[in-house]
Amino acid sequence: MPSHPEIRLAQKPDAPAIHAMLLEIAKTTGCEDKFRSTPDDLVRDGFGESPAFEALIATDHQTPVAVCVFFPSYSTFRGKAGLYIQDLYVAPSHRGGGFARHLVANVARRARASGKSYIRLSVDAENMVGQRFYEKLGMRHATDERIFVLDGPAFDHLATEAS
Repeated sequence: MPSHPEIRLAQKPDAPAIHAMLLEIAKTTGCEDKFRSTPDDLVRDGFGESPAFEALIATDHQTPVAVCVFFPSYSTFRGKAGLYIQDLYVAPSHRGGGFARHLVANVARRARASGKSYIRLSVDAENMVGQRFYEKLGMRHATDERIFVLDGPAFDHLATEAS
């Protein structure tokens, strides 16, 4: 494995590889039945005129083996902008080779270069390996927060209530 992975900003042709890695996350976390996105969704939302996210790809001999998907975040408490890491995946064959650390470090570098001052993310409650990894990077668990999601029929109902 390379000691310093090749990392680059994802481009539109990377959408199928990104999608395949995200599907692996869904399978690993037992959420494959909830995984609905397609490569076309990623192309539309990540590589258009106003991208909803960016992604960094780590490659080994030009083959994508890891991905980090992120987007802007803003903290009203801090009064500062940051980045939110939505997904981080490294192929099992490349785990332990520094790919994840280098991807997160590159996200931090990009954040700082654009005037942002923090990174946030969430980790599956049962993913102890992931939690230990993030702690080793210096991240801390925000014990005073809990993530809520509004989607599906509840989202539709509330959205129509606003009209």
